Amino acid sequence: MEHVYKNQYLVEKIKENVSSIIVGKEEILSLIMTAIVAGGHVLLEDVPGTGKTVMAKSLARSIEADFSRIQFTPDLLPSDVVGLNYYNQKEGDFVLKKGPVFGNIVLADEINRATPRTQSSLLECMEECQVTIDGQTQKLGMPFLVIATQNPIETAGTFPLPEAQLDRFLMKLSMGLPEREEEIAIMERFLADAYRMDKTKELGAVCSCEQLLVMQQEASKVYVHRLIMEYISDIVQATRKHPAIKMGVSPRGTLAMLRAAKAYAYVCGRGYVVPEDIKTLAVPVFAHRLVIATGFYSEVQKQNMVEEILSKIAVPTEEWHK
Repeated sequence: MEHVYKNQYLVEKIKENVSSIIVGKEEILSLIMTAIVAGGHVLLEDVPGTGKTVMAKSLARSIEADFSRIQFTPDLLPSDVVGLNYYNQKEGDFVLKKGPVFGNIVLADEINRATPRTQSSLLECMEECQVTIDGQTQKLGMPFLVIATQNPIETAGTFPLPEAQLDRFLMKLSMGLPEREEEIAIMERFLADAYRMDKTKELGAVCSCEQLLVMQQEASKVYVHRLIMEYISDIVQATRKHPAIKMGVSPRGTLAMLRAAKAYAYVCGRGYVVPEDIKTLAVPVFAHRLVIATGFYSEVQKQNMVEEILSKIAVPTEEWHK
């Protein structure tokens, strides 16, 4: 593949590195890489045991980034996430004890098990890459990515994420269950490496944080034709006018799609966005942002609404690299 930008080849290296641990999931991996390159956050909604934690660890080790994991529980406090100031008797002063959110890749495991108060402690982190503790603002390290997980089946003792929180996730994805051949490959790998409990510990880094930041800068330069922006706007406007949707995609969601489209084109080795990028990203970027007017709608129904809107809007044609 011919690369437009200097560091674009690192996308393939990271994907190959992660694929040495994760079987299959190339499409999901490409979308998560898109989020990383776009500087966005990912919500993985899936049943337990599908490899969400392993995926996050593998990415962190591939990028030579600081990885931290927060197990969200009902008794978790905001200070357990962001940190707190404590009195150090030796120094005779208050000292900041940083929480696990001070990392590059943060896995918020089962985020919907924490109370809304604790969930909201991530709002400032995710939007502004900073934390305010006792009135003092602390900048987070860059790059900064939150990969949150939640179980869609088990709802007892959980607190659904509010719209303000969901809107801060660039994408909502599902790892999905493996196909027959993938499942066999997983078992074969397990038999070959049964003596190693956590293979991610042996995974070497193929990209530094500094290189990733350059990748993010390069992706921001990907060309977007005006007709592509009009296409995005048409989809967004349609979500706001749909009779079954109470609240459509917000301007933050529109800009999220623009960032994601540029990053996805970068991940695909291009220097310009095409309409197929928007069609690929529409469900992951838009569906979780919709608020339905009446009744209970599952995520699948929201996704179907986005697909329905896509089918009704004409796809523009043009020389997209100009």
